[in-house]
Amino acid sequence: MAMPLPRYVVFGEALTDMVRQADGSWLGLPGGSCWNVARVAARLGLATAFAGAVSQDLFGDELAGAGAEAGLDGRFLQRVARSPLLAFVASRHPPRYFFVGDDSADLHFDPARLPAGWREAAEVVHFGSISLVRQPLAARLCEEATQAARAGKRIAFDPNFRDLMRTPGYAEMLAHMLGLAAYVKVSDEDLAGLFPGLETGAALARVREMAPGATVMLTRGAHGMTLLEGNTAVEQAAMRVDVADTVGCGDAAMGGWMASVLGDGAADLIAQARLASAAAAVAATRAGPYPPLRREVDALLAATAGTPATAAAGRP
Repeated sequence: MAMPLPRYVVFGEALTDMVRQADGSWLGLPGGSCWNVARVAARLGLATAFAGAVSQDLFGDELAGAGAEAGLDGRFLQRVARSPLLAFVASRHPPRYFFVGDDSADLHFDPARLPAGWREAAEVVHFGSISLVRQPLAARLCEEATQAARAGKRIAFDPNFRDLMRTPGYAEMLAHMLGLAAYVKVSDEDLAGLFPGLETGAALARVREMAPGATVMLTRGAHGMTLLEGNTAVEQAAMRVDVADTVGCGDAAMGGWMASVLGDGAADLIAQARLASAAAAVAATRAGPYPPLRREVDALLAATAGTPATAAAGRP
């Protein structure tokens, strides 16, 4: 009997972070925003696939293996005889990084090779990060988003701003994706990059104008998050944990949010915000982009049951 197709399909990039260590050596860690989001959702129990391409070398092997370990549907991952996409992280504080990936495997992802019937089975289809600025992949993904929206699928979008997006063509891509989106996650840092010169509130208002039908999540790191839908705003404080680092916390929040949206049809905005916050908090307790287990998230939710999120009317 064939395995059912996933409810949540995440398109985008998987890459290897080459992180400079104190002694000058480099540590390779599998990652990539979209791939991280997919792993989190899968580990939280949501039937999830990562739709992207990776190399056929040891870097691709590590990404494929970690994805399979998280429970991702392997039918959506493509292996391509091209070089790997690498992100060299020279410094985290302040962030300094650059990408190496000319004609790399991610750019050769072919949507025509996806399993038959995937779009009909999917409920939410996710896009974002640098995959939407790296051509020719970006054009293919833009078309996939358009087709999925036309098919009545809910589009999730996390821009995950990076310096690569400081190009004239990205503004058009941003407007198109926001116009399609049912769910948008942005951080305060994303807003500063996407709308330079605007303070956070004004930039958030711009996003909501460009995505009038979307529920929007604004994350602010240790200062918590806000979930906005229509005239309702839910405020969720950051959950207190012992922080190892914050790498991948935004991706964990996104994956946790979608796990709540799709995992419990009765989950209201408060429940969605709490699960997203808990997923991000658990991720922060481990070094690197850690995808939390459902039992870890549930344990933190139980431990913080006395400090729920709060909802208020009024459009910020």
